[in-house]
This record gives sequence, C-alpha cells and structure tokens, in this order.
Amino acid sequence: MSDGATTTSVSTSTQVSVVPVNATAEPRKLALPVVDLAVYLADPDSEAALAQCKLAALALEEHSALSIKDPRVDESDNAAFLDLMEDYFSQSTSDKLKDARPEIGYQVGSTPELTELPRCGRDDECKEAVEKMNAEDKPLDFNSEDPKWRFFHRMGTPPAVTQFPGLNAEPVVPEAFPNWIESMDKWGNLMLTAVTTLSEMVAIGFGLPKDTFVQLSNHGPHLLAPTGSDLEKYGKVNTVLAGFHADLNFLTIHGKSRYPGLNIWNRAGQKMLASVPDGCLLVQAGRQIEHLTGGRVIAGFHEVVVVDSTIKAIERQRAAGRPLWRISSTLFFHIASDNLLKPLPAFETEQNVKQYPPILTGHQVQKELGFLNLSS
Repeated sequence: MSDGATTTSVSTSTQVSVVPVNATAEPRKLALPVVDLAVYLADPDSEAALAQCKLAALALEEHSALSIKDPRVDESDNAAFLDLMEDYFSQSTSDKLKDARPEIGYQVGSTPELTELPRCGRDDECKEAVEKMNAEDKPLDFNSEDPKWRFFHRMGTPPAVTQFPGLNAEPVVPEAFPNWIESMDKWGNLMLTAVTTLSEMVAIGFGLPKDTFVQLSNHGPHLLAPTGSDLEKYGKVNTVLAGFHADLNFLTIHGKSRYPGLNIWNRAGQKMLASVPDGCLLVQAGRQIEHLTGGRVIAGFHEVVVVDSTIKAIERQRAAGRPLWRISSTLFFHIASDNLLKPLPAFETEQNVKQYPPILTGHQVQKELGFLNLSS
C-alpha cells in the first residue's frame, strides 16, 4: 500500500519534477502532469475541462500516477492531520495494539509494525520483472515485513447488504482521542471528494460516461489509511519502510509527507524519487483500475525508504519538538466489494479478458490481503 510524497517548489503549475534516485551526471527527470480540478468544477462541459480530463486519463495510462490541484483542499488540513497521526503513533505499543482487529485482516484500526509483507516478495511475476530491471532502477529489499504501523479508518457509506462484512466494518476509536471520528472524517472526506471528482474526469478522458467509475465505487470500502514509521528506530539511510508493491484498490490519493522517501516507477520501469508541488495531492493507480481497463492503466509500483533528505527532515522535526514519526496522509479509494471486477466493454479484448478474468471485488481484496500477510 502506498505512502505520501514530499513537497517541492516548482516554477510552473502544470508539471511536477520527479528526480531519479540513483542519478549520475545528468539526472533523468519525469514530469508528472498536474491536473487542475478547479477547471472541471467551474464548468465540466467546457473545452478546458475536457482537456484536463484527457490529461488525467493519459497521465494514468503513461505513468500510473499524476498530481492534482483541488481548490477545496487546504494544506493546513493536511498539517493538522499529520499532527494528529504523529501524536497517535507516538503512543505506547500496548495502547496502539488495543485498536488492532486482526480477525478481519486489520481492515479497520491499527496494523502493527512488522506485520504487512510487500506483495512482490511472494509474487513470481513481480520478482521476474524486478530481475529484468536495470541495476539503478531495482527496488531495495522487499522480502521482509514492513517496519511501519498503519491505521485504517472506514470512509463513506457502507452497503446495506454485503457478502463481505469484514471489509465493511465499523471504525475503531482510540481511547485517548475523543474527537477521533470528527478529525479523521474531516481529512478523509476531503480526500474522498477529490478522488471522486478525479474518477469522473478520468472516465470522461477515456470517452466513458462520467459516472462509470463513481457508480462502481458507491458504497465501496474506502479507507483513510495513514502509516506511521518510527524514525527513532528506523531512521538510517536505505532502511525500507514500505517494500516494493502496487496498491490493491482503484486509486490512492495522499497529501505530502514531512519526510522524503517515496520512490515510484513509471510504465517504462524507471525508478524516481517523487515530490509534489505545494498545494497539490499525489494520485496513484491501483490494481482495480488496471482490471477494469484491461491493463490500459497499470497499477503503479512504489516503495518508501529512508534517503539522505529524510535525515535532514528528522533534524528539522526534532528541533521543532515533534515526534519523529513519518506519516502518510493516504486514502484508498475502492470499487464496492459486491461489484464484479472485469474489463469494461470499452477496454475488452480477447486477450485481456483472459488476463483479467471476472472476480467479485471483495474476493480480489481478500486474495490481495493474503499476499500481504494480513489475511489467511
């Protein structure tokens, strides 16, 4: 599962630079398009809005990721959420373990460190793909449990009836945070609103009715899913905080982290260190959109590691008297559990129907959770 990128200043509002991790003389740069939701919100039928929709679809097709600007999201909201989660994760282990629900695959509440396994370590196809990468593009270790904590908070309206009650469980409220639901819902609803709007735009960009993906996501088990990595314990350069993986859901959206370290891979297999412009959010494609588009969009691989600039951020946060926990402000946007996951007619071919056979989304999620060591 994904993690947040860090901010950087840029001279243009239309592109974000992503710098290669293992750069030598001339750094290889990838410019991820920045899609402006304000244009679509102002007049969704305008030519300018259609251009932004096509840009969103093309960005996901080419890079499995894009950056977006949403006028409804203020950076102060992200900062408040990061403060909240730093305070939560800096509690004692015993306090955090009270919030764990392993009996339902940790799909609400806390997930302890050294629990979640990167999928690639148990996926032969993924390991073969890594073997074919250039040396400078290969990920760091993905065979060990991630040393990050996570907290899952359910967002949206659950279905009245479902075959997958464990994937649609009620939120967990930590004892020491009486305003937890309100605080989590505030940031979560901002992310949910932004990614829902983007989903409309992506559908339009692919020539589909605008509600194609939104209808499939209605009553989905959307999760506000911040991670917390203890940099007092795991703060050495090249420590892997989240091993090489792609997300299992439809789209992942997050604000910037206070600590650099998110590496992403583009469709060409190039490894880059991601950064997001001020006031923007990063969105990445997951396995569910890959399935629905028959591979027109592929799930984006990424990892989170401690890099040199992470150490500088540690020093800055220590001087500010804040807990040294790397937080992501992430939301996983899902297709509803009881909907059938298969290539949509616009993307359907004989080949991709075989590659992406029909499966209930809830079963797809359960299968992925097994890969992640979160469910048997």
